Amino acid sequence: MAGLRSGDPRAFEAMVRAHVGPLRAVALRLLRNEEDADDAVQEAFLNAYRSLDRFRGDARLGTWLHRIVVNVALGRLRKRESAKRDGEQVQIDAHLPQFHENGMSQRFHQRWTVGADELVSRAETREVVRNTIDKVPEPYRTVLVLRDIEELDTAETAELLGIKPGTVKVRLHRARQALRNLLERELELTGEA
Repeated sequence: MAGLRSGDPRAFEAMVRAHVGPLRAVALRLLRNEEDADDAVQEAFLNAYRSLDRFRGDARLGTWLHRIVVNVALGRLRKRESAKRDGEQVQIDAHLPQFHENGMSQRFHQRWTVGADELVSRAETREVVRNTIDKVPEPYRTVLVLRDIEELDTAETAELLGIKPGTVKVRLHRARQALRNLLERELELTGEA
């Protein structure tokens, strides 16, 4: 930190080398585009460099950098999503459980005909899961990525997104339900078409 704060270029280079991989991975998961992810990581490192005097050391340097890149990626997502037309995005309601007027579910989940061990071992399944996560609409996808992939807790996720913890929980629940329903269709897990 002393080298970073004094402006030593070798210290900054060492910081970049140590953290670029994990930061790029999170940016790529959020932005789903390599060029955008690279730009977000570069912007995050520049923001970190400009803000080194404000780094208090309450958290590890990696955690601080992680928060910066998540904020940059979320800012880019907000700009991208606001530019989209309404009809281009899948509505989450279509992927949530539906209920009859009496409160009974219209469809019950069937047992998966493919075992979880077999699914995990298939490389194409991982690609399908990534692509299916991409179909979960914003802002649900972002909460899903931050909570289940980046393993942030509810409070951290709420703070990063500027929303209440209860909203994080609702969005995460809906995102998981939508993802499950989408995966059942994509992977034909129940034998139903």
